[in-house]
Amino acid sequence: MKRAIVSDIHGNIDALQAVLADIQSQECDSIYCLGDIVGYGPNPRECVDEVMKFQLAILGNHDQGALYDPEGFSSGAERAIFWTRQQLEMDCGQPDQTQKRWNFLSELPRTHREGPFTFVHGSVRNPLNEYVFPEDVYNTRKLERIFALVERYCFQGHTHVPGVFTEDGRFFRPDDCQMKFPLQNQKLMCNVGSVGQPRDGNPNSCYVILTDTHIEFRRVAYPIEKTMAKIHAVAELDPFLAERLKEGK
Repeated sequence: MKRAIVSDIHGNIDALQAVLADIQSQECDSIYCLGDIVGYGPNPRECVDEVMKFQLAILGNHDQGALYDPEGFSSGAERAIFWTRQQLEMDCGQPDQTQKRWNFLSELPRTHREGPFTFVHGSVRNPLNEYVFPEDVYNTRKLERIFALVERYCFQGHTHVPGVFTEDGRFFRPDDCQMKFPLQNQKLMCNVGSVGQPRDGNPNSCYVILTDTHIEFRRVAYPIEKTMAKIHAVAELDPFLAERLKEGK
């Protein structure tokens, strides 16, 4: 079985479409989304409509922010999520589809388990909001406490920085492992990166393919300038949200 696992789409339909084309070329059996379908980007409705077709989706903190009041957001992120909510509330002549989107988002689980695999947005300890950054390898206590809750393999997003944490306190970026990491008898946490707003210095979208034996990281180019132009055309979206896309930060 080949599962494609995506995360942090953030309303970037151009990136999502490019990633979906790559997933199709890899002949994956299913697609899982680890949250933050919306927020920041200019096409929240279109992204929700695509993710509704996936086999699994997890609730992200921006998805929750669109449903309820955002907490702990920066001013730019807060403005973006209020604008996103307005977009999701517009029926655009399709009131049934509008209701389907809200129902879908409101029913997303925070955690999903399948055998040895756990799927969350943030971390297994705090599925919605906890960040696990690469530099947390120097925070031994934090990693020990999180790994104590990991059954075997945990997949997450939230930081937009792809890579694999191992139980012995190491972090492997995709380039460190030639884009593939084996599933062995040790616990691991895999951050699958971001489709719509990468922050590891590489502007290309990132997702992973999970097989029975390994994790494969995939990087996919998309028309960034097109997405940037859409963001710049919306007064409620901070121009920084466009500029950061070309920097991958």
